[in-house]
Amino acid sequence: MKMKKFGSTERTVRDLVQPIVEDLGYSLWDVSFEKEGAYWYLRIFADRPEGMTIEDCENLTHPINEVIDKADPISQAYVLEVGSAGLERELNQPWHLEVSIGKTVRARAILKIQNKKEWVGVLQSFDDTQIILELPESGRTVALPLKELSYIRWYVEVDF
Repeated sequence: MKMKKFGSTERTVRDLVQPIVEDLGYSLWDVSFEKEGAYWYLRIFADRPEGMTIEDCENLTHPINEVIDKADPISQAYVLEVGSAGLERELNQPWHLEVSIGKTVRARAILKIQNKKEWVGVLQSFDDTQIILELPESGRTVALPLKELSYIRWYVEVDF
């Protein structure tokens, strides 16, 4: 896994919307501009300490849409989605990992590492090449090379 590098559209949109998001009391987690099927999607992911509600997403959508429409940085048609970063948000920036130290995360390997493709543990540390997880069942730590991971996400265990 490589840390996400924003494309020029994502960088431009991030620069446009970050001040608005922060002025309204939220934090900008991620910006994504991707083609899925026949449509392009511009996704803005936000957060706040007490969590996001549908009303929060609605409160952000109008001012974000307004500033993007005014600046008009995207030439093709797209669908705008403003949403929560989510309980199991993806960690694709160094600062995402920094704020996640001490949290339980799920790391998924592209190929098996020590006979496992999926690791769940408490994020202890990271650098440019790896993350270190403490495994809850054994208390031991494991180093997982970033280049061998497809993703790292927060992990929330749900009991039904």
